[in-house]
Amino acid sequence: MPAFHETLFPLDIALGAAGGPERATEIVTTLTGREERNTRLAHSRRRWDAGYGVTSLAQLSTVVAFFEERRGRLHGFRWRDRLDHASCPPGAAVTPLDQVLGTGTGARTQFALAKTYGGAHAPYQRPIAKPVAGSVRVAVNGVERVAGTHFSLDAATGLVSFLPGHVPASGASVTAGFLFDVPVRFDTDFLEVNLTAFEAGAIPRIPILEIRP
Repeated sequence: MPAFHETLFPLDIALGAAGGPERATEIVTTLTGREERNTRLAHSRRRWDAGYGVTSLAQLSTVVAFFEERRGRLHGFRWRDRLDHASCPPGAAVTPLDQVLGTGTGARTQFALAKTYGGAHAPYQRPIAKPVAGSVRVAVNGVERVAGTHFSLDAATGLVSFLPGHVPASGASVTAGFLFDVPVRFDTDFLEVNLTAFEAGAIPRIPILEIRP
C-alpha cells in the first residue's frame, strides 16, 4: 500500500533544484471577447526538477537509492523548498507571531498550521502539513506558549493541540511560526541515467511533485 515516509530528500541536492508553484486555471473566451476564468484546484501544486541539484556521481547514486526505497512514485516523502520553507520572510527569524492560525472559542483545542500569502486583494492560506519538528513556536494573544507544557505538535500532520488547562479563551488570537517541508513524491517510475552524458555536463531529469498526504 502507498505510504508516506517521514524522511527528507537529500538536502544538498534539493537546494539546487528548479521549480515552483503551479495552478490549474480554465479559461473560456465568450463571443463578446471577454474571458471566463475558473480554477480547478483550491491549492497550488508545486513541481521541481531535482536533476539541477545533482553535481556529482555520488549525489546521483544517493538519488537512485532514495528513488528505489520510495519504489518510484509509490511512496511520498519530505522535500525542502529553498525559496519557501519558513513562516517568515526570507532572511528573517521565525517568531511565534508570524502566522495567524485562528481564534479561540474556549473549547477549541486544535489548530492547523497554515501560511498566508498576500493580503491586499485575495489572500491565499496554504495548509502546512509537514512542519519541522522542534521549529514550531506558538503564541496566544501575543504571549508565547511552551511546547510540551501548553501544547503539543503532530509533526506528521501540522496539528497544534492545546493541553488541558491551556485551551485558548474565546476571542484569543492563536499565532505560530515554523519551518516546514513539502509532502511530495517522484513524478516518474523511470530514472534515465546516462553516465557518459552526465560526465559531459548533461543532467538527469528527476521530477518531483507535491502531494496531499
